[in-house]
Amino acid sequence: MTGAVTKFAYDFDPLDEALRPPVDETEEDRVIRQAQEAEARRVSQAIDDSIRAEKQAQKKKGIVRLLLLGQSESGKSTTLRQFQRLYTPTAFHEERILWRSVIQLNIVRSVRTILDVLSNLRLPPIDSGGEDSDDGTSNLPHELEMLQMRLTPLRHIEALLIAKLIPPNEDETASVMGSSPLSAYHSHRSRNYEHSWRTQEVFVRPGATWKGALTKGTRGRPVSLGDTGMHTRDEAQEVLNSCNYDIMTLWNDKLVREVLRRRKIRLEESSGFFLNDLDRVTALNYTPSDDDVLRARLKTVGVSEYRCEMEAVAGRESGTEWRIIDVGGSRSQVPTWVPFFDDVDAIIFLAPISSFDQVLSEDRSVNRLEDSVLLWKAVCSNKLLANVDLVLFLNKCDILDAKLSSGIRLSKYVRSYGDRANDMETASKYFRSKFSAIHREYSPLPRKFYGFCTTVTDTTTTAGILASVRDMVVRRHLKQSRLL
Repeated sequence: MTGAVTKFAYDFDPLDEALRPPVDETEEDRVIRQAQEAEARRVSQAIDDSIRAEKQAQKKKGIVRLLLLGQSESGKSTTLRQFQRLYTPTAFHEERILWRSVIQLNIVRSVRTILDVLSNLRLPPIDSGGEDSDDGTSNLPHELEMLQMRLTPLRHIEALLIAKLIPPNEDETASVMGSSPLSAYHSHRSRNYEHSWRTQEVFVRPGATWKGALTKGTRGRPVSLGDTGMHTRDEAQEVLNSCNYDIMTLWNDKLVREVLRRRKIRLEESSGFFLNDLDRVTALNYTPSDDDVLRARLKTVGVSEYRCEMEAVAGRESGTEWRIIDVGGSRSQVPTWVPFFDDVDAIIFLAPISSFDQVLSEDRSVNRLEDSVLLWKAVCSNKLLANVDLVLFLNKCDILDAKLSSGIRLSKYVRSYGDRANDMETASKYFRSKFSAIHREYSPLPRKFYGFCTTVTDTTTTAGILASVRDMVVRRHLKQSRLL
């Protein structure tokens, strides 16, 4: 009996049952039903034909779809800015002034990181052997205590900049990591402000929303994108200019450098680091350079498609429309990648190989390099991407070089590296070989490996690499168009 019931359960198809004609259907009803079904099939076919025609039209028009993948802080946003700088230079240059607020926030955040470390610091007695004190007292040198006090205005500037970057309707977006920045701004004089924003990260949605918020003055007056800031009062820039000497003194203090080193806080290795350029970036008439925009740190959340018409470069014909899709790289956003795999021409995957000694901010039990390797395996093995060219950027090679040169042993964190030489050339060859082997082993179909060691903030080397990628993608795109 059980077997018969099981067989019946597996044979039963609710959809088939619903579509079956009524038992008491008349001839007239049958004719009407068949006519309706035929019309439904016609509409469905028309939709399918329209989708196919649109895809073919995109191919003929020269629309190229490029997807940027990689974990958070791998360099995707910087790579996008490099594309914009190289191939839509007019728009890129016009928007440089908008990045000044981002760079101002980067500076303030660097200073706050140092001040937060000092505020929690318990210096050891002279005879304690160099360990932090647990007696609950702080014996900071008087000079550092005075610097802390004089740099207090930066708290207000931080809140002000967050409110400028995140318009009211984007408030919920930036509160991913905690309480709302706008509510923090409105209550920034409260005692809770310092605690609530000490470790919070600021997120914006990718695209033009945050830029649109910055094109309006504090009283709603539109600001020209070409404005250098010389004729528009900028409270944040004025405060940073007045604090220039104190910030420089704080950053160059020997005790501060030693404390940061002991806590393994490497500000100079992070994006958005400008403390070595304070005289220039805190000048009242400061306008960000191309390199400043590329180095600026602005974390994004969500997915956005950037459309740009390639301008004429080096005698080439313009007119190719590129759609570059920038997706979030945090672990919670990785599942959102798959819907964008359809009809993509190429993928640039960024793996920050300098992060071999770091962990994910979302999960501190996971090594960042190990996470990049797992993501690369998943992308290579995905059957939806079997016919898509994958371009690998082994990124942040400048930071990797600096770490190895400082004496940090790669083999301590990557056991398979063994007793190889602890230098940049050997390490880059090792990583390229490992990622290439994964590409070869996990790809559903054989395909060529495109791998580059990159520092995407470096305009000189990146320009040549992106030119090669551009030519490769265009050739592939034209080949597929002819087949269509």
